[in-house]
Amino acid sequence: MKEEIKEKAEYCLNCQNPQCRIGCPLGNHIPDFIAQVKQGDYQKAYEILCETTVLPAICGRICPHQKQCQGKCIRGIKGEPVSIGEIEKTVGDWALEKEDSLLNCYLKQGMPKETNGKKVAVIGGGPAGLTASSFLRKSGYEVTIYEKQKDLGGILKRGIPEFRLSKDIVEKVIAQILSLGIHVEYEKELGKNLNIAELEKEYDAIFLSIGANIPRKMMIEGEELEGVFGGNSLLELGNHPDYHGKKVSIIGGGNVAMDCARTIKRLGAEQVVVIYRRSEEEMPAEVKEIEDAKQEGVEFLFLTNITKVLGNEKVEQIECIKTMLVEKEGEKRKVPVDIEDSNYCIPMDYVVMAVGGKADKEMLKEQDIAIGTRKYVSVDENGKTSNQKVFAGGDVVGQTATVAWAARDGREVAKKIVEYLEEN
Repeated sequence: MKEEIKEKAEYCLNCQNPQCRIGCPLGNHIPDFIAQVKQGDYQKAYEILCETTVLPAICGRICPHQKQCQGKCIRGIKGEPVSIGEIEKTVGDWALEKEDSLLNCYLKQGMPKETNGKKVAVIGGGPAGLTASSFLRKSGYEVTIYEKQKDLGGILKRGIPEFRLSKDIVEKVIAQILSLGIHVEYEKELGKNLNIAELEKEYDAIFLSIGANIPRKMMIEGEELEGVFGGNSLLELGNHPDYHGKKVSIIGGGNVAMDCARTIKRLGAEQVVVIYRRSEEEMPAEVKEIEDAKQEGVEFLFLTNITKVLGNEKVEQIECIKTMLVEKEGEKRKVPVDIEDSNYCIPMDYVVMAVGGKADKEMLKEQDIAIGTRKYVSVDENGKTSNQKVFAGGDVVGQTATVAWAARDGREVAKKIVEYLEEN
């Protein structure tokens, strides 16, 4: 395996102006760590990755590499790009086999063994919270994560299916992070048995990373019928009905839509149809995920929108309409517009709305955290909320909803928290 990875690493040109770094949300030093893999020095490769990320074993598996780092690879212009994701995954897996590899790496990079006396509370143990906690501890701060579930991971545990990301890998990554000396309080949910006013008395700063898991609605007729689910909550809670012999439509074109479609098909649905209002080329989902879904029998209706969900008490049909893409002033990409009189109905048993999530704005308002015009937590350029002691990052502020972008936000806001604490 190492020989195969070395061969893939040697395919890298070690560009002087690496565009792959621009494509990577975390800004990983890609040619540098790959150069170490060429030499067979996985330890050094891992140390280089640790400067920017604590999730190489995860991001190497699930990132949309073709749209991010590999999509910018110079070698990809005339041929195949460097297998950056696979190489990163291999280095991440190597580190997971070594006890305390992250701890030892951080100590080598200057993390103090003892904390400096200042304390930070991190609310939410998903990618943003885990990454922020790691970089805060690396800077010498005492960190406690408050997690509403019985275990950490967030979307890594409850949003990404096992066939894409093994829970065993997630557990090992979390164990490495906690080995830094990070504390955890489980089954603590903001707005229920946890509130910011109380935390402010104990902590010098608070990082809010609770995600945006309230399913968005399309505000169409019949959305309240039995058999209509939100994609995020369906994956998170796993409360699936019996799909055997049933027809299921998935509305949306992102990775959540692909995860829902593939999960439901594997759970025995007779027919799974993904409905997306734009073309296939414009789907935000990873190309590989789309292809895998097709191979598993998932069907696709492109340039199609849903207008109604029909039925007496539960879903019986959906009404769709064909769309076309038009250029509009002020828009970066073509906008889907309904084609008049192109409506038609399809028999359906279940509908999954995988069109994104939103923050729990009512709960956040009760915590005196201001919500912006986009219905996410409002933050300034430093990630600071309306409460000067509270910072926020990841999906709850409307960050691009991928693991890497959430992790980047966690890392960058952690730096701003450090600056704030050094001044106060």
